[in-house]
Amino acid sequence: MDFLRRLWRHLVTGHLRVRRDFPAVVLERIEAAIKDCESRHAGEIRFAVEPALAPAQVCRGLAARQRALEVFSHLRVWDTEHNNGVLVYLLLADRAVEIVADRGAAGDRVAPAEWQAVCRAMEQHFRDGEFEQGAVAGIRGVAAVLARHPPGRRGTGNELPDKPVIL
Repeated sequence: MDFLRRLWRHLVTGHLRVRRDFPAVVLERIEAAIKDCESRHAGEIRFAVEPALAPAQVCRGLAARQRALEVFSHLRVWDTEHNNGVLVYLLLADRAVEIVADRGAAGDRVAPAEWQAVCRAMEQHFRDGEFEQGAVAGIRGVAAVLARHPPGRRGTGNELPDKPVIL
C-alpha cells in the first residue's frame, strides 16, 4: 500500500505544484539567502527542487538520498577549487530533504546528525506548507554548520550559481 501511495504522489506532483509552492518571488528570496550566507563562510550552497521521480524510478525504489547524490553530480556541486560545495535537495512528492556535502565542505568533520537536524527542520516547515520559511531556514542551517566547521579559506569567489534550480 505504501508503494502505491508513493507512486500516486509522484504521478500527480508536477511543475505546477513547484510553481505554486515556490513562485518566482520565493525563488528570489532563496537566492538572496544563499548569497547572504555564502558571504559569511567559504562554502558554496546549491538548492534544488525536484517535483517527482519518474514512475520507473519509484518502481525501482529510488530513495531521495540516492537521487540527491545523482543531482549532486549532475549539477557539478563537487566542481569547486576547495571541494566546498553543499547541495540542499528537496524531493517535493515525498517532502524529503537531503543534504550532500563535498569532502571539503565539512563532509567528514560534520556528524551526520547535524545535517539531519537541518533536513528535519526543513521538512517540518514543508509539512506545514511553509515553503519559503523552510527553504530559508535550511540555507541558514547549512550556513551555521559551515561556520562551525569552516570549509577551507574564503575569497575564492562565487564558484557555483546561487539561483535555485528546478529539475
